Amino acid sequence: MSNKAPNPADQSGRLSTGVVLGLDRSSDSEWARLRGIQFAALGRHSVHRMVGHLAFAVIAAALLYRGVSPVWLGAWVLLVAAVGIQGVKIDAGLAEAHERKITNTEFRRHVLFAGLVGLVWSIAPLFLAHGLPLAVQATLWTIIAALILGSILFYGSAPLTIISFTGIVGAACAGSFALQGHNSLAALSAIFTAIALFGSIEVARTSLRAQLALSGVNEKDEVVSLLLREFEEGEADWLWQIDTTRKVRAISPRFAYALSQQQADAEGKPLLQLIAGKHWETGKFPASLHDLADRLKNRESFSNLIVEVSIRGEPRWWELSGTPMRDDKGNFAGFRGVGSDVTSQRESSEKIAYLARFDTLTSLPNRLQLTEALGDALKYSAEWRTKCAFLMIDLDRFKAVNDSLGHLVGDKLLAQVAARLKNIVNDNILCGRLGGDEFAVVIRDASEAKIVANVAKQIIESLSQPYQVDNHTCYVGASVGSAVGPRDGESVEELMRNADLALYRSKDEGGGEHFVYEPSLHALAEERRQLELSLRDALNNDEFLLHYQPVVDANDHTIVSFEALVRWQSKDHGFVSPAKFIPLAEDTRLIVPIGKWVLRQACMEARKWPEHVKINVNVSPEQLLEPDFTNEVVEALAASGLRPERLEIEVTESIFLRDASIARAALEQVMALGCGVALDDFGTGYSSLGYLRKLRFSTIKVDKTFVQGAAVRNAESLAIVRAVVAMAQSLDMTTTAEGVETEEEAQLIRQLGCDKIQGFYFGRPMTGEDALKLFVQSMRRSA
Repeated sequence: MSNKAPNPADQSGRLSTGVVLGLDRSSDSEWARLRGIQFAALGRHSVHRMVGHLAFAVIAAALLYRGVSPVWLGAWVLLVAAVGIQGVKIDAGLAEAHERKITNTEFRRHVLFAGLVGLVWSIAPLFLAHGLPLAVQATLWTIIAALILGSILFYGSAPLTIISFTGIVGAACAGSFALQGHNSLAALSAIFTAIALFGSIEVARTSLRAQLALSGVNEKDEVVSLLLREFEEGEADWLWQIDTTRKVRAISPRFAYALSQQQADAEGKPLLQLIAGKHWETGKFPASLHDLADRLKNRESFSNLIVEVSIRGEPRWWELSGTPMRDDKGNFAGFRGVGSDVTSQRESSEKIAYLARFDTLTSLPNRLQLTEALGDALKYSAEWRTKCAFLMIDLDRFKAVNDSLGHLVGDKLLAQVAARLKNIVNDNILCGRLGGDEFAVVIRDASEAKIVANVAKQIIESLSQPYQVDNHTCYVGASVGSAVGPRDGESVEELMRNADLALYRSKDEGGGEHFVYEPSLHALAEERRQLELSLRDALNNDEFLLHYQPVVDANDHTIVSFEALVRWQSKDHGFVSPAKFIPLAEDTRLIVPIGKWVLRQACMEARKWPEHVKINVNVSPEQLLEPDFTNEVVEALAASGLRPERLEIEVTESIFLRDASIARAALEQVMALGCGVALDDFGTGYSSLGYLRKLRFSTIKVDKTFVQGAAVRNAESLAIVRAVVAMAQSLDMTTTAEGVETEEEAQLIRQLGCDKIQGFYFGRPMTGEDALKLFVQSMRRSA
């Protein structure tokens, strides 16, 4: 389990003001580290800061020389020098703060000392310059303002120190002006002080974010190095690889040793011949070898397959895992996997018992042992009148990792998940694997308040930290559903079913959360079942309709295309939100016939529009991976008579996580017809820069989150929009900005270089009749 503290940034990635100032104590050890990062940067400019203060003090003394006693001026300058020297000493003690935890005492001392410096400087406006000509006081204020700005520059990483100094000296100047009746100057100095205080916080936020990013990169580099070193030093497993003819290639020394042969002797021989021994001649293979041969023949991935082999006439047992390899064109190129000799384990009775009660991949208790433990917990609860709990855990986004990086990486990731779960195990808590990416926890005695919530929180935080697997950084989260016995169920089956309902609610809400079982969840499950039944008949009952949202040219605001958006008016449920029925349609694969209907209807409607207006149709990954998807496009174009150039297929980055080769081939066939392909929601999901080089998209759609962020001058959003526009231009692609709702946003997007704009400002989704009226009205105005 990672012991890294929760991320101090909020969901938008912005550090809170409490964190920046060092006042947030919600995770004290983490905030101490953040303060250390902030204050460690001060030592580099400590001497310069002291010299600057002294130089400004000398300039101020020269300004006040004719109106103030030299004795007082000299004493004041010496006092400034003294506090400056002491400040250098304090900063020197924090030079290594980024490598340790800065204490609260050090933190308070630094802030209080800055206040002392502010008090020393306040002597000048309050006492030395008081009553002197206004021009002299105004010049002194200018000197102090320059000192404040310099402090923001040099103390930028420690904003509370700046606030302590600036607040005191700024208040002194404003108070001095106010006492003498110079109200305008008093107000001016007060406003300047407030702006400086706010600016110091923003400067510190930027500095801290940069320091955290650098710290995170260094930490990841250390983790990768550690994993590589552990792999190089491990000796338990070996790698194997075969070509398309099932002959071993690139044989490793460990594999050759397992075969009891020289590498050169084994290279190029059939794998089954090497491990079958005398069975190779007779053709009578053990059942496990038949299983292996069938999987290799069918090009199926397999994991932890126990195979009986014969090495030099000696029977052995191997545990093999393998996955098919593909070349750059998606063609089958053989198998690659890992193996280990498990003969001793196989032959021992302890191993047999272990396999019956533990998961072989993760070494966690399996479903059988979890079921037994939950039954014992329920008996214990009934006997001692306590509570027990069952938590079901499902990994978020694990399927994406499995599909994109392969089952071997997925299995290794599951092993790391198991290792983190083992850290929460104690005499009262049992963790196990139910199967696939589902895990479970049994809490024998859950009578203690909030124990279930605390365990669930610990699980989510731990499993959501990044994983390093075979030089890949993987991000998965965890959803948790829990049920408490005997309140939520008096039997094992009932408690597990209710925890599963709670888990489903967590997944339905987007994942990454813990939900407790409620009786109402049965009603929600039934509602979803009824919704699914109605959805299956929706096409036959003609309950779907299409709305069209205009996309306009960024320069002259003329309509260049419409995006087709499906709507469902159910006779049983009324209007059903797309956010509700589209995920359900994808889960049940009903999205395939629905998508086919949308494509055909959209083309038929677009045929009524002027020839220069295109139609954009969204295509889900499930549709794109259908073998006859291209034929569906051809049929829709033929039935409607629409020219292919007027159809643009919209896909999201998630299509590349299922089967990238099939997705790419399908899109290339669509483009060969003359249709355009747009990449929707670019930058919000998975990195598809590699596919931008391989696939010539016609359009990149900038997600509305970046558009709205740019509208409020968010630096990151502006940078992303500019980068996407520049990249699209270099690749001869157009860009469409989504979610534009105001004239200001439209003007900004135009200035940033986007070619097309889509959003409520130019039109909400409308029926086909209303869309057609737009062109009729336009032609009438032209006439």
